[in-house]
Amino acid sequence: MHAHTADRPKGLIELAGRPLLERQIQALRLGGCDQIGIVTGYRGDQLRSYADRVFDNARWAETNMVRSLCCADEWLREGDSLVSYADIVVSPVTVASLAASQSDLAISYDPAWLDLWSARFADPLSDAETFVRSADGRLLEIGARTADLARVQGQYMGLLRIGTHGWEHICDYLDGVTTERKDRLDITSLLSGLLAQGRRVDTVPASGQWIEVDSGDDLELYHRMLADGRLQLGEGA
Repeated sequence: MHAHTADRPKGLIELAGRPLLERQIQALRLGGCDQIGIVTGYRGDQLRSYADRVFDNARWAETNMVRSLCCADEWLREGDSLVSYADIVVSPVTVASLAASQSDLAISYDPAWLDLWSARFADPLSDAETFVRSADGRLLEIGARTADLARVQGQYMGLLRIGTHGWEHICDYLDGVTTERKDRLDITSLLSGLLAQGRRVDTVPASGQWIEVDSGDDLELYHRMLADGRLQLGEGA
């Protein structure tokens, strides 16, 4: 994101005058979340006012997403939680649908991902990752590069439901990997590892539009899409 994050964490980049994180938190609250916790890292002092509870990843510069998630271990042991990236915007309906899942582990996904990826990339498969699910909605594969469009049945959106037993499964998996591996793990790699152990991860389709911001080009695209009506961020987004 270069200059966009010179003085702020990525989640505070503004889209149409509002920080991404503010939009996402509103969607989470409207979708049924009654408490918001944030794991802070870069420029973390700017994030504290957005959260009911704050967890600090002192090693943010040398670790990845899963290490940040582990900073909230105490909270995740207390009950069911939704975990969200800070650089996405989803609808409250998507949040509510995922929260209603009874699964120990479940993720939201976009079945219409190709439209967004086609707008973001000249070759959508240059960035898309495999996402294969069973007829009953169980996740079978995630996170690999592919040239086969048939192996991309959707895209993970950065929104994950973790039940109490689901967090136990995650901790069991992490106990079996090296410290170096744990430091490098992102969420899709974690999900892939859980699948390899035979853990069940369910998938819940999104409702309404969603976005993720990975580059300055993304930000410019979304502003154009808002201006011409291709992107409509409804209530809560």
